[in-house]
Amino acid sequence: MKLTFSSIGLALTTVAAIALNIPKAEAAFLVSSFASNSVLEYDETTGAFIKEFITAGSGGLSGPIVPIFGPDKNLYITSNNNNSVLKYDGKTGAFLQEFVSNGSGGLISPLDLIFGPDNNLYVNSQGNDSVLKYDGTTGAFLQIFVSSGSGGLSNLQSLKFGADGNLYVSSNANNSVLKYDGTTGAFIEAFVPSGGGGLNDPHFITFGPDGNLYVDSAGNNSILRYDPTTGAFLGEFISSGSGGLNDPRGFAFGPDGNFYISNFGENSILQFNGTTGAFLKEIVSPGQNGLSVPIGIAFTPSVSVSVPESSSLLPILALGIFGLSFLVKKTNQS
Repeated sequence: MKLTFSSIGLALTTVAAIALNIPKAEAAFLVSSFASNSVLEYDETTGAFIKEFITAGSGGLSGPIVPIFGPDKNLYITSNNNNSVLKYDGKTGAFLQEFVSNGSGGLISPLDLIFGPDNNLYVNSQGNDSVLKYDGTTGAFLQIFVSSGSGGLSNLQSLKFGADGNLYVSSNANNSVLKYDGTTGAFIEAFVPSGGGGLNDPHFITFGPDGNLYVDSAGNNSILRYDPTTGAFLGEFISSGSGGLNDPRGFAFGPDGNFYISNFGENSILQFNGTTGAFLKEIVSPGQNGLSVPIGIAFTPSVSVSVPESSSLLPILALGIFGLSFLVKKTNQS
C-alpha cells in the first residue's frame, strides 16, 4: 500500500492545525469590593463574571482596598477595617494567613501596599501618615520607612517604586506626589508639586508601560500623566468624565495593554486604550455580581493558557513531518 500526496498533505495539515490552534492566552482581573468584603474576578476581554475569588469575609477580610500578587505568586490585600494585610492562595483564593497582624508596627487604616526591589513589603499606614516596612517572607515588622508627615505627607493614599528605585507616594491633602529615597526612606522632593497639572484629590498612582507616571485626579474625574524623571506635567491622559468616569480610584494596565479603572462613583469598571486614553467600554457594569465600592484592581494568571512562541512551534511541526516521512517509507516498502 502506498500513501498518496493527498493523504500526506491531509496529515500535514492536521499536524499544523494541532500545533497552531492552541488556545490563546486569557487573563482575568480581580477587583476589591470594599462594601461586600470580597474580591471578585472578571474576564479581561468580555467583563463576564468568573467567580468570587475571595469570598465575603474570608480570613477576616474587612474593607479590602488593594490586592497585589507577591513574588511567591500569592495574593496580598490590605484589610482596612482591621489594620492588617491578609494573604491568599494566588490560584484558588483560599485564605492562607494574616501576613501582617492587626496594628503591627503601628499600622492604622492601610490602603496600598507593594513589594519593593528588596522583596520586602511596604504598606501605607494612612491613619498616621507613614509608610511601614515588613519582612517580605514572614510579615514581621522591620521599621517605619517613611515617618509620619515627612516632607509634608498628609492623607497618603498610594505608593509605587519607580524605575530609579525610589518610592513615590500620593499625598491627597495637598494634591501632590512626593518622592522618597528607596533605600533610606528620606524625603527627596515634591515630585509633582501641589496642584501640578491641575491635580486635585489624588488617590492612586502607577507607572505605565511607557514609564510615565499616571495619577488619578478624582476632583475633576480625570487621569493625569507626568514625566517619570522630572515630574513635568505631560497632559490629561483621560479627559474629565470620559466614558462616564466618576471619582476614579484604583487602576491598572492590563496584559492586553489597555487601561482599567475602578469607577468608584458608579460601582463599575471602565476600559480605556492604554496608549491614547480613548474610552473603549464599560467592561463591568454597575454592581455586576455584587460589586460594591470597587477600588483596587490586579490582573491574575490564574485562568491563563500558555501560548508557545512561534519559534517553539517549529519542533512540533518538525516532529510531525519526521513521523510522517517514516510512515511513508515503511508503508511504501510493504
